[in-house]
Amino acid sequence: MVKVSMSVNGKPAEAEVEGRLLLSHYLRDNLRLTGTHIGCDTSQCGTCVVHVDGKVVKSCTMFAAEAEGKEVTTIEGMANPDGSLSKIQAAFQTHHGLQCGFCTPGMVMSTAALLKRNPDPSETEIRDYLEGNICRCTGYHNIVQAIQAAAAS
Repeated sequence: MVKVSMSVNGKPAEAEVEGRLLLSHYLRDNLRLTGTHIGCDTSQCGTCVVHVDGKVVKSCTMFAAEAEGKEVTTIEGMANPDGSLSKIQAAFQTHHGLQCGFCTPGMVMSTAALLKRNPDPSETEIRDYLEGNICRCTGYHNIVQAIQAAAAS
């Protein structure tokens, strides 16, 4: 067992976990932050994307122990302080950038990182950036529109 301590969505989180426990499972099972979805456990789908110290990480590729001392942000930490949807979340809702919703947390987290790096991305840049996020429902058209709307707001 390994003791891990980190900040998750601005709150301290501490536990003793097996050294092989993935960050995605730690977030879901230990902290009950179930917005981080697990779609493949092989780093292919992007549903488990979180931010670790401000960087995009597929949480199924990182052990919880590797997040020791770090700041982790999940989809639950993306809402505004009053609990309302962030501009990205609102744009996904308004522009129907979701269908079944399974990929949405990873898409929102990836979008936040993209817009931080490039506040006005072109359609091609958006599509290229989302290459590691798989959506099986929407065909990406509305996701791209949602991201363009979030960038414009």
